[in-house]
Amino acid sequence: MTKPAFTIRPDIKRALENNAPVLALESTILAHGMPFPDNYKFAKQSEKLSSDQGVVAATIAVIDGEIKIGLSESELEFICKNNNVVKTSLRELGWVQSKKLTGATTVSSTIFLAQKAKINVFATGGIGGVHQGADQSFDISQDLTALSSVPVVVVSAGAKAILDLPKTLEALETLSVLVVGYKTDTFPSFYSRGSDLGLSILVDTPEEVAALYKHHRATGLTSALLVANPIPKEDEIPKDKIELYLKRALKLAYKNKITGKNLTPFLLKIISQESGGACLKANISLALNNVLLGAKIALGLISNK
Repeated sequence: MTKPAFTIRPDIKRALENNAPVLALESTILAHGMPFPDNYKFAKQSEKLSSDQGVVAATIAVIDGEIKIGLSESELEFICKNNNVVKTSLRELGWVQSKKLTGATTVSSTIFLAQKAKINVFATGGIGGVHQGADQSFDISQDLTALSSVPVVVVSAGAKAILDLPKTLEALETLSVLVVGYKTDTFPSFYSRGSDLGLSILVDTPEEVAALYKHHRATGLTSALLVANPIPKEDEIPKDKIELYLKRALKLAYKNKITGKNLTPFLLKIISQESGGACLKANISLALNNVLLGAKIALGLISNK
């Protein structure tokens, strides 16, 4: 496959050349996951949190058709403020480039580009997966197939709460994506720390994740290593509340015929409104928690070489 043309921010390029730790971050969480100015504040917090650990954060996006591995201050603010940023998953990358559009990369496109840039660790809020009612709609996120073929460490608070979590976990197993619980033996359900879904492989330190990933790659495996990192206890929302919000959101989505790539942002927006902002606070908390762990794993990978 031809290597996609992209621009790497100078400090990130230097870090990669000097074998210093870099953490990849997506931009869809900014453009379609949070409102302004919360998204911009979160983006700056993420960069500072990484920097405080001695890690360079690389937010990935497409600006006017150009793939950017790391954004300037003005580009980051533009992604956060602009309502016309295209949600860009892996299949749309070429189209967004050819039309010289500005696109926010999802999990699938971000990990693909991160791996091409030789960045091995990525932190997000929650991955996409199998949607509820997928047996009828076949609505399954590209994130899953990308995770099956892109060998990076992905840190997330499980999968987004709007999904069919049992089917998502089964799909990950089918696709040979190793899921490990970070200090947990259950699969986190995004806003809530646990679920009824057990995990058989646990890790307790970032160094343990780094060592596991090293062996994962040494075997020649080309799938991702998914680290399931629960939301901090003080910010979690009980599952029964989330299920109530979700039921209302799904009803509205059906009524308004919201489907496909527009469904996830719509549901998350309605859930946030239904919770009086508590879900937005939880989303920011879990995502920052993942950035912190991702930065520590990136450090661990450097020391494990």
